[in-house]
Amino acid sequence: MSLPLQIILTVIISAIVIALIVFERIYVKKHEETIKKGMLFVFFLVSLIAFLAGAFGIVLIWNVNITVLLTQIWGDIVIFFTTSVPALIGTAVVVFVWILILQLSRIALKRIGDKPGPMQKRRKTISKVLLSIINYALAIISFIIILAIWGVNVLPALAGLGIVGLVVGLGAQKFIQDLIAGFFIIFEHHYDVGDVIEVGGFKGTVVDIGLKTTRLRNWRGEIKILNNGEVNTLVNHSKNPSVAVVLFAISYKEDIDRTTEVLKAVFPSFRKQYADVLIEDPEVSGVMNLGASSVEMRVTVKTLNEQHYGIERALRKLIKETLNANNIEIPLPQIVVNKPRE
Repeated sequence: MSLPLQIILTVIISAIVIALIVFERIYVKKHEETIKKGMLFVFFLVSLIAFLAGAFGIVLIWNVNITVLLTQIWGDIVIFFTTSVPALIGTAVVVFVWILILQLSRIALKRIGDKPGPMQKRRKTISKVLLSIINYALAIISFIIILAIWGVNVLPALAGLGIVGLVVGLGAQKFIQDLIAGFFIIFEHHYDVGDVIEVGGFKGTVVDIGLKTTRLRNWRGEIKILNNGEVNTLVNHSKNPSVAVVLFAISYKEDIDRTTEVLKAVFPSFRKQYADVLIEDPEVSGVMNLGASSVEMRVTVKTLNEQHYGIERALRKLIKETLNANNIEIPLPQIVVNKPRE
């Protein structure tokens, strides 16, 4: 068989096999919701047979002796495993010890972080950072040991780490900046795991802190990953108690002092109802604005950290019910139209 004909037949067989595999993938993806699991296995089997048949056909076209080829490959495999048994055992031991130490560290640090107490957030943060450091250190040490087991001279490699570190440092300044910023965030106690912070307009709970990145989750469940070097300015909402603020309006004809006294009379029972969240009784701040058709007033109350959202909703309901019960008008927006005389 001539060389051009061998090339043409090889291209045709390869194209047919690829077309069958692509068709099978497209068909399965299009009907993945209705197709049965047994049919998926059939399609996989057909694709495998088509691939093996194509490979066998190409081997025949190019007059390759399969028996000699398989014998040579098997002999190479046997020689490799025969001469490399000690290295393989050593590698397996190193990987096992690596995984064992990592798992033990993860369990121990998790117990330390989950231990209840006033410093639980801080312990959890330090535990996550230590686990990240241990993971990187074990990976580097295990890699060097495995190289030494396989006969690689690691001393020149270790000696060259200074030069490599310099080169990498010049090209990875942003990465190093994130690491340094991560150290300052953790050890200067800017925020801990579980704190609610706001960075760049995104407000969420800190779910993970690493040396390079911080993960935030907002109330919708969205996750934002921030490089620590990007955290230039932030607001930590977990350092101090929160304040619930409710604005409401009454009509100009209503007595402001009476409205204030009516609300103050119901606030003690409201405090008892939410005693586990409120730090103090709600207070009427007074008149905040004189609107076009109403007098705007404000009620504030100090709550536990990040518990003010539900209290604001409950306060609005209480104020509405109290004003209605005492016939205090909550005005609607009004527009006065003067009709010219004819």
